Amino acid sequence: MRLILSILAIAALASVPLWLSDPYLLNALITTGIFVIGAMSLNLLLGFTGQLSLGHIAFFGIGAYVSALTSLGFDVGLPFGIRIVHEPWSPLAGFVMAVLVSALCGYLVGRLSFRVRGAYFVIVTISFAEVVRLVALNWVELTQGPLALTNIPPMSVGLPGLGEFIFRTKLHNYYLVLGVAVACYLLIARLVRSHVGRAMRGLMENETLAVSIGIDVTKTLTLAAVVSAGICGAAGSLYAHYIKIIDPEVFAFINTVTMVIMVVAGGKGSLAGPVVGGLIFGLMPVALRPVMAPEAQWIAYGAALIVILFIMPRGIVPALTQWMPRLRRVRRPSFSKRGIEESA
Repeated sequence: MRLILSILAIAALASVPLWLSDPYLLNALITTGIFVIGAMSLNLLLGFTGQLSLGHIAFFGIGAYVSALTSLGFDVGLPFGIRIVHEPWSPLAGFVMAVLVSALCGYLVGRLSFRVRGAYFVIVTISFAEVVRLVALNWVELTQGPLALTNIPPMSVGLPGLGEFIFRTKLHNYYLVLGVAVACYLLIARLVRSHVGRAMRGLMENETLAVSIGIDVTKTLTLAAVVSAGICGAAGSLYAHYIKIIDPEVFAFINTVTMVIMVVAGGKGSLAGPVVGGLIFGLMPVALRPVMAPEAQWIAYGAALIVILFIMPRGIVPALTQWMPRLRRVRRPSFSKRGIEESA
């Protein structure tokens, strides 16, 4: 049943450009899809290991900058007279580098921060994001600082015998984002349903009991951080090559808050939760913009989140999953033995 629903959902999303001709709405779907990928990566930490990272946007920004710089090339000086000159590579190579560098940063942060818990872990992640933002802002020779990196080339893929395919249009980028999102969803699903995923859930439910049966806490959580950071870096790469301009504002704390809202409202710990929450809260500002002032939009945004969490404390997807069997039992007529005899 879940497989059928997943296939129908992918087919429905793939059909959107066939009947949606408004480029503004298609652009909103593309940017929402990119942040949904980021929310799925955050859900791997928050929903399946119970670790709240409020600096997750750092990996998004690292992926964006690494991919952009790999594609544009750079010439930067280092201490002791060392100079590094990098010639431009293909955007696909930039995408791969973004995933690898983000995953490496996730490993380093995980090895350092998973030795602490609770509020200490949150502080470490926020501090890491702020340090990365300051580096992007002040290392002007490499990142252009507040002037931003511009003229980032669009994503392109070399096809054997057919040359290079460039994702120029919104239609191309929509299917690119959808394809990457489906691949990330399948990767996360495969991970959380493996023995590693069961270890993650065990640590979230009862860490003391999990340790007593031989689960390596640091190793398991670090693996989750590496995969989560790599996926978030992939989202950042897609963002950079689609928007074609990147500046330190990509590290804004509001972007992390947006991802957390998508995960919590959709249902943390559920695979479809970040997708549902992301589509709702990613497209809500687009729906409210024609009828509300910016201040009122934020009020409506917060009110919708409060209502959802008041009615469905565990999130939308877990609540619907819990309600569906009850609805089927209510709709199914029940006949007692006495009632059958009387009707006969």
